[in-house]
Amino acid sequence: MLKEVKYFIFFTVIILFIFFSVKFYISDNNKKKTFRNLTLIDDNLNNYETKLPKMFNDTDNIVKYLNNEDSSNKKKYSFWDLLKSDD
Repeated sequence: MLKEVKYFIFFTVIILFIFFSVKFYISDNNKKKTFRNLTLIDDNLNNYETKLPKMFNDTDNIVKYLNNEDSSNKKKYSFWDLLKSDD
């Protein structure tokens, strides 16, 4: 008998929790607050965006490209020559 009462109480608590949660999230008051908050976030982002300082690109001609034909230390490497034995 006690086991059934315990299960009944658990079941009613779960059902009440779901009911009140859905009721709150569907309410007009919550929808208004959510919409206000979303618009406020957008406005704040726009304000912060206008206040950001602009950074200019100063990385022109930083990389110096080398021409491979100009290298004076050319050594011919061959993988197969390394495997040959000198016996």
